[in-house]
Amino acid sequence: MSFQTFSVATPPRRRLRLRLRLRLRLIASAAAMSVLSGCATFSADGGFGPVEQTAKQRLGKDLKWARSAADVDGIEQRVDELLKQPLSADNAVQLALLNNRGLQASFQELGIAEADLVQASRLPNPGFVYGRLKRGDEREIDRLFSFSLAHLIALPLARQIEARRFATAQGGVTLEVLALAARTRRAYYTALATGQTERYMQQVKQTADAGAELARRMAQVGNFTKLEQAREHGFYAEATLNLARAQQAQTSARERLTRLLGLWGQQTTFTLPERLPDLPKAPGDQPDIEQMAMAQRIDVQAARLMVEATAKMLGLTKVTRFVSVLDLGYTRNTFNDGSTERGYEIAFEIPLFDWSGARVAKAEAIYMQSAQRAAQVAVEARSEVREAYALYRSAYDIARHYRDDIVPSAKRISDENVLRYNGMLIGVFELLADTRSQIASVNASIEALRDYWIAQSDLDMALIGKPDPMASAPAATSAAAAGPAH
Repeated sequence: MSFQTFSVATPPRRRLRLRLRLRLRLIASAAAMSVLSGCATFSADGGFGPVEQTAKQRLGKDLKWARSAADVDGIEQRVDELLKQPLSADNAVQLALLNNRGLQASFQELGIAEADLVQASRLPNPGFVYGRLKRGDEREIDRLFSFSLAHLIALPLARQIEARRFATAQGGVTLEVLALAARTRRAYYTALATGQTERYMQQVKQTADAGAELARRMAQVGNFTKLEQAREHGFYAEATLNLARAQQAQTSARERLTRLLGLWGQQTTFTLPERLPDLPKAPGDQPDIEQMAMAQRIDVQAARLMVEATAKMLGLTKVTRFVSVLDLGYTRNTFNDGSTERGYEIAFEIPLFDWSGARVAKAEAIYMQSAQRAAQVAVEARSEVREAYALYRSAYDIARHYRDDIVPSAKRISDENVLRYNGMLIGVFELLADTRSQIASVNASIEALRDYWIAQSDLDMALIGKPDPMASAPAATSAAAAGPAH
């Protein structure tokens, strides 16, 4: 449905006074436009400062947004410095934060959100209508300058909404930074564990080679039965297969880490330590872990910002309920007879059929929806941090049990068998059989230590942001974990 525009004629005796008032109002409006438009500028860092500060405070790492050729050169130089030595967990995280192209792409979300904020802060362009009409010898020239008052009234609230959305975008990018750091740590410790397992399985393979060759020679001279030789050959075959699986797992884990680090070409030859870090003497005790999560988690803060933004949007809907279309126009018409017609026009929509009740109801429903989602985020955050802490403590207890009990017990048995072999109480094949029985224990101890360091990384992430969905799944078990025990 269209609406009519009415023009009000001005009496001649009030024309001069109205003209002065109109000019003063136009001057005041122009001054207000210039002030408001002066605030609608882009920031120097594009909103990157808070993200960079969070990475520094919570991760202790530098963050760089590659926005120029100089930035790219600086990142490449830092990457080369980090790759000159074996990567530690902290250096791997630093490398990923600088060099991961997906993260660099996420930084562009800040530019998009800031552009929307600047656009919402700027006044709409005024309208100008020029008309030239001719009828016989008469000629009429119409000029109309108009400006949307409805947009001007809603401008402060619209700017607040976009400012909160910009802050939400900053929180989302910050969460991506933290999630990348957590995934990199998981991939790093997995790569170390698979490398350590591969080297151990190489030792097992060498032992199996020696046993199979000795069994073959003894069978040739008639001192070994075919059953005993078959058993030794079976151990050799399984050791060879487990080594291949360990190499496959190590390749996959290393490539997963390489992707997160954003490396290619000669950079993929980076070196890693040969073994996982030792288990700490005691686990960290955090009795107030839920309160820490509520105060620190960025997703909880983002949910609060979204509720506030929705509330502002509801306020905007109520303010503009009756002022959905309101335009002010200044008219100046000239005629060929020398007389000039001046005046102003106000156009507005009459809320005769649509009182915007549905629009307000929709905004209220959206607000309640965002409030309930924020509450759910808080519930999930508390549960996730409790779960992460429980997994961290159990992972520490399991790794300590392997370190203090299972592995030392296996070593004592091995030492006793070596003494018995030196005293000629047992033969070489009994000694080899003892070596086979230790394979599962050693592999399980490596994986338990790996799981502890991964659980530590997951707990750190759960305290500051939503954990990675893959973090809840158990780490991939090494294919060589279960060696044959004959």
